[in-house]
Amino acid sequence: MASNVKVLLVDDNPMVLGMLKQSLSPLGEVATATDAADAFVEKPFFLKDATRRIKRVIDKISLEKMAKAVPSDGVLRGSLAQMNVIDLMQSLEMGRKSCLLSLTRDDEKCDVYFKEGQVAHAVYGDLKGDPAVFKVLRWTGGNFQLDFEGKTAETSTQLNTQGLLMEGLRLLDESNRDAGDGGKTEEEDVLLDT
Repeated sequence: MASNVKVLLVDDNPMVLGMLKQSLSPLGEVATATDAADAFVEKPFFLKDATRRIKRVIDKISLEKMAKAVPSDGVLRGSLAQMNVIDLMQSLEMGRKSCLLSLTRDDEKCDVYFKEGQVAHAVYGDLKGDPAVFKVLRWTGGNFQLDFEGKTAETSTQLNTQGLLMEGLRLLDESNRDAGDGGKTEEEDVLLDT
């Protein structure tokens, strides 16, 4: 058996899994599963959409691993180069986390409070609520802190987390178009239906 080869077979039919495992075992280490633990993508799907969904699951798992290694002060620190603002917010939503996400860049700071995965309150300088969130979605650098004890009773956002992200991305796209970025071509999407 080739010790450096690992194969994961996923199928909802145990008979198919058994036959495939038996025939592939001489080629390497074979593991099987009858369902997907975190998420699945139904066919047909667009490659870009599937990649985006899988990345969100990976980010969620990564955030969960980081949360388990939180220092004794209960605050998880990281760089936005590791995980950007959108990925952080989506991961917190998927994990239904309640926490304070503090984002800093140079002398700028934004505090975003989550309650069970939904943004409840955000403050960025004089901005509160949705406009504060829209402002930091543009950030490509900086640092983040997750305080899982951070809570607030204040509610300033109007949209749910996905709504904030979608509207923020729409505004960002609009401002890029207005700035002359309209010449960029969008990559062609591939529909997979096999």
